[in-house]
Amino acid sequence: MEDIVSFVTSLDPNYIYLAVFLISYIENVFPPFPSDVIIVFAGSLIGMGENSAAITLALGTAGSTLGFMTMYYIGASFGKKVIGGGKIKFISPEMLNTVDRWFSKYGYSVIIANRFLAGTRAVVSFFAGMAKMSLWKTTVLSLLSALAWHSILVYAGVKLGENWREISGLLQNYSIAVTIIITVVIVGYLLGKYVIFKKSEKEES
Repeated sequence: MEDIVSFVTSLDPNYIYLAVFLISYIENVFPPFPSDVIIVFAGSLIGMGENSAAITLALGTAGSTLGFMTMYYIGASFGKKVIGGGKIKFISPEMLNTVDRWFSKYGYSVIIANRFLAGTRAVVSFFAGMAKMSLWKTTVLSLLSALAWHSILVYAGVKLGENWREISGLLQNYSIAVTIIITVVIVGYLLGKYVIFKKSEKEES
């Protein structure tokens, strides 16, 4: 993270905007990536009068939304071929149907909360695509989610100024806590479904 910050600091202000866009995009496609910390850093530059808040926020939101929709496309195009092709042994066709039903019922709410669910952003977009959720609704909701989250990060950076690093530890702890909680819930759910599936198979045989 420090290496990335040092690199971004050395850039011309106009290229910092480009870096914000690219980092926000990459984080959604190749997680984990410290995009949140970089957005806070960009906010600190705004506080010191070196950059525009509107441009930083717009490009960060655009990069994040484009990255989300990239994973959505991958999920829609290849998700069931990869996950449903028997390559992942503990995921049964019934589990895939359950994911489809679950996303049909709760998916849009999850997309709204997506940017606040650190460590799961690429997963949410992938499964949203696999579930073939509405393209325009998914795009709009992911954009609004990114806009809300980036607004908080930019505001924090503006307020902290040169002390922007103070928030990096908080963001890391937040990411770790949210990732652990979500992982435990998902793994527990999948294992429970797997046990029920195997039990029903034995009863039928």
